[in-house]
Amino acid sequence: MAKRPRWTRRFLGEPDFDAISDAIKAAETRTSAEIRVHLERRLPRRFFGKPVDALARARTLFTKLGMHETAERHGVLLYLAIDDRKLAVVGDVGIHGRVGDRHWHRVRDGMIERLRAGAPREALIGGIEEIGRALATHYPRRPGDSNELGDEVSVS
Repeated sequence: MAKRPRWTRRFLGEPDFDAISDAIKAAETRTSAEIRVHLERRLPRRFFGKPVDALARARTLFTKLGMHETAERHGVLLYLAIDDRKLAVVGDVGIHGRVGDRHWHRVRDGMIERLRAGAPREALIGGIEEIGRALATHYPRRPGDSNELGDEVSVS
């Protein structure tokens, strides 16, 4: 595995990255859907230094990471801009149509509480577990399901 940038190591240790990947794998054993966690140091800036909205950035990365290419359009992205202290949860059209904005806001709000308490690992794992439960309800695992996306935390 490639060495992670220093700013990520200040936020999460290597055991945390492993635990988050394990939580994704565990959640995906109950569903045919896909979950990904993506970290950025900060949100990209527009003219005059104003940052891009976290949700808009997450939607851009969702496409860039190929998450819209799952067979049933049921991928979910947890996005965090560490230095800006922003996060967003984006679900593809398949799952979003079933759970709606309220669910994503509930996941986000639970993660924010844990992040404010200084527990980033628990925030991410809790978010993954809650998303996993919803995905398992609407997209249960079936024989022959394959892992369409990697389970590791991505960084840009």
